Parts: sequence; C-alpha cells; structure tokens
Amino acid sequence: MHQGQCLCGKVKLSTAQDISEISVCHCSMCLRWNGGPGFSIDCKSDLKIDGEENITRYDSSLWGERAFCNQCGSHLFYHLKESQTYYVSAGLFPDAKDSKLTMQIYIDSKPHYYNFVEKTPMLTEQNIMNMFNK
Repeated sequence: MHQGQCLCGKVKLSTAQDISEISVCHCSMCLRWNGGPGFSIDCKSDLKIDGEENITRYDSSLWGERAFCNQCGSHLFYHLKESQTYYVSAGLFPDAKDSKLTMQIYIDSKPHYYNFVEKTPMLTEQNIMNMFNK
C-alpha cells in the first residue's frame, strides 16, 4: 500500500496501485493550475481518501474535476468522473521518488521554456480527445 498526503496532512491518500510510472500533462489547465506541467500517477479507481471534508473539487471540464486541500492548497488529483479514474499528484507519495517518467500528454501545448530528457510516448491533444470520443 502506498500512502501520501498533502502539505498539512489533513488529506491522506492511499492506493495499492503500482506507482512506479509517472505521466506528465502539458495542457493549459495543468499549466495554470500547477504553474508548470502536471506530474501524476494513475491510481485507476483504487484510491482511499481520508479527510474528504478538507477537499475542494472543481469541475474543470464536462468529464473531469481537479481537487485540492482547502486547508493548505496542495493539489491532490485529477478525477475522470465517468470511469472513476484518479490521477494523483506524484509528489504526494514519498516513495514515488524512484518512479520513472513514462508518458507525456498534450505535448502540442507544451511551452518552450522546459524540456525533459526522458524519451517517452508523447500524445497530442487530438490523441487524447480521440480516446474520449470512442
């Protein structure tokens, strides 16, 4: 079981999912929300949340919501509502420090002021939209 928490510890998250792979999202919403790309771990629907009363959820699209701790402001997760999939902020899990960057999405929205050296699959916005419109 992998456990993580926000800065103040009022929200605790746990999952039994493999957290060895991290995805990066370069979409404009992640850039605005994080001040940079969003680094996340796909926890699928396997996420236990303690401290729900300290979470604020924001519907950022028709299909997804973003959540943060309303006490310390830590970004917690992006949640795909229909599939109940949680993409949890990688930095919340201390044992994710040994994880590897394995995918980048919305690569066509990535600003020029940063780059990653890892060679990963890179999906465009259209690739992602095609996945939702199946």
